[in-house]
Amino acid sequence: MKDGDDQRTAAPDPSCPPWALREYAVLADGERGAVLDPRGRIVWLCAPRWHDDAVFAALIGGAGHFNVEPADPWHVWGGSYEEGTLIRTSRWVTSDCVIECREALALPARTDRLVLLRRMRVKRGEARLCLDLDPRPGFGGGRMRETRREHGVWTAGTERLRMRLAGAPEAVWRAGGGLCGEFRLREGETHDLVLELAEGRETGPLDADALWRSTEREWRRAVPDCSRLVAPRDARHAYAVLRGLTSVSGGMVAAATTSLPERANSGRNYDYRYAWLRDQCYAGLAVAAHGPHPLVDDAVRFVAERILEDGDKVRPAYTVDGLPVGGERSLRLPGYPGGTDHVGNDAGTQFQLDTFGEALQLFAAAAAHDRLTKDAERAAAVAVDAVERQWLKPDAGLWELEDRWWTHSRLSVVCGLRRMAEVLPGAAGQRCTALADTVLRETRRRCLGAHGRWRRAADDDGPEAALLVPMARGCAFGDDDGAATRAHVESRLAEDGYLYRFEHPGEPLGDAEGAFLLCGFTMALATHRAGDRTNAFRWFERTRAACGPPGLFAEEYDVRQRQLRGNLPQAFVHAMMLECAVRLADESALP
Repeated sequence: MKDGDDQRTAAPDPSCPPWALREYAVLADGERGAVLDPRGRIVWLCAPRWHDDAVFAALIGGAGHFNVEPADPWHVWGGSYEEGTLIRTSRWVTSDCVIECREALALPARTDRLVLLRRMRVKRGEARLCLDLDPRPGFGGGRMRETRREHGVWTAGTERLRMRLAGAPEAVWRAGGGLCGEFRLREGETHDLVLELAEGRETGPLDADALWRSTEREWRRAVPDCSRLVAPRDARHAYAVLRGLTSVSGGMVAAATTSLPERANSGRNYDYRYAWLRDQCYAGLAVAAHGPHPLVDDAVRFVAERILEDGDKVRPAYTVDGLPVGGERSLRLPGYPGGTDHVGNDAGTQFQLDTFGEALQLFAAAAAHDRLTKDAERAAAVAVDAVERQWLKPDAGLWELEDRWWTHSRLSVVCGLRRMAEVLPGAAGQRCTALADTVLRETRRRCLGAHGRWRRAADDDGPEAALLVPMARGCAFGDDDGAATRAHVESRLAEDGYLYRFEHPGEPLGDAEGAFLLCGFTMALATHRAGDRTNAFRWFERTRAACGPPGLFAEEYDVRQRQLRGNLPQAFVHAMMLECAVRLADESALP
């Protein structure tokens, strides 16, 4: 905890009961994300940035929320994002009125200040809405102090974080319980709430109309036309998610949340509010497949900076401002049902060889659009040096497991070296080709079985969905090993049209973990690369269906219960969905 009182929340917030993950929506502006439940309660928000402490922590059993909802408990809910944005309109229908609430984190964003916009409007009838704002810095352990109302604006704060709320002059600040109030609106009337949380004291106007105009303008600039792609609305939504998760620093967080369990009571819940270089490369490669875009430039810049700074010791994950990720620790909160709370991530200290391979593929893709900067070119040379020194070492691999000689990691660097060889002139390109041949030769000796398919690792003959990633990128390794491997993965790891990562000895598919949505989209790409367009679409459409009503993907999907599992929205799943939408629309890409 960094702000407020040094207290811990002993029990979950009863005013914000949990929902199934598929029901939650997310607002994001690149620097932080707010999680919104279908009743109109914002139950998660870190401030001022992704990796900072939560001010609203009800999602994981802490205190802190920002609720706007109909006073009439007899209502149903729904809502949708405005296409190509993370502007969300919640909709509530009671027995005698229809209410909408338009919500967004304002753009352009600042790293030291967030502005949350909520605009209520009655579409039919007359409505009474309730406001309940209880900011609790320090993951629910602190309280805002120095509360006062001046010129209709409420202010409060701690030593680090200041709050202002415009639009609720008649609300009442309850001792120890935040603001509460009511709004009565007639048909056609609107009412704005503007919440600001900032480091230091802000004095400018909280002009809702101006903030909405700038936010709409920024979203129009951020998301391109996708009308020629497969599933154009979902493709634009993927762009919006990736933009919403990408900081002005260029770093893209893996997801907006922490501690949402991948499997109930299994201890598998992690903090994803950090920038994984591999995930960032996946996103950059997906966008580059569509065309040049600022998200490609962001990925190239952030990845290049980390490689130039850390070289051989490059970390898998960083904060969005490029700092190391702290080790895992508990907040002693109840956690989301089935999970326990964690902040920090031990993966930040692992060695993952495939990070270098994905970075080289990203730099090569940027070069194809003439977006390879001088820094990125230097970073590519550093990455090649690192691969040359490190490729024989065991690593943690794509799934961040124990250190082993994972096949996917070696094939990833072969793919990256080959792609860079096509970009770099003269001796530099020749060096990449020679190193790729060396790595592939030894990997074939250790990891290609007599049956003609790749083994999971040098000491493991099992099926492995990660091996589809190089195939999805169009990398061929000879002897028809891609077809044999793909068929083996499908025969052993597919269930009901979804794909799992690998087998867990003694447990049926689906018992140990959910289907991995990244793998399903990767299978669609690999199948398309093999020329099987029909089955590529089957994989794509089945996997694309594994989202909740807001259209957000988590990392895993419980096939039997049709439930999302893990943190959300998972950036690399949206990225791979976008790449499918691009490549499946291009019949010329078929062999």
